[in-house]
Amino acid sequence: MTIDSEPIPDTLRWAVRLLRAEAVALGLVAVWLLWSDLTATTSDLTTALLVTAFAIAGAAALWALGGALARRKSGARAPAIVLQLMLLPIGWYMIQGGLGWLGLPLMALGLGVTGLLVSPPTNRALGFE
Repeated sequence: MTIDSEPIPDTLRWAVRLLRAEAVALGLVAVWLLWSDLTATTSDLTTALLVTAFAIAGAAALWALGGALARRKSGARAPAIVLQLMLLPIGWYMIQGGLGWLGLPLMALGLGVTGLLVSPPTNRALGFE
């Protein structure tokens, strides 16, 4: 159920902005991966292309979920939350690997966007209350 009579709350607007920003960032990573796939000498091109395809699919999914949430499609919230929670183990392993400067912000981003997506104003805008 969607409710379009009220303006989009700031919590949902910021969640959409952050999802779209993540999509752009992951898209840039995918472009870099594609460039690396085409220019690097590799022993396993198939695996390299699959990782690149995964990054492209992730960017497309984040962008699409942001658009669906902007249109107040309540079914987009759960997949968006799952993608945000996936940032927690990614950030944890980055911290373990010595990239805490990147891992901690990723974990904070995932928790922050999840918080925006489950906040009461977002719930009302998506028809959950």
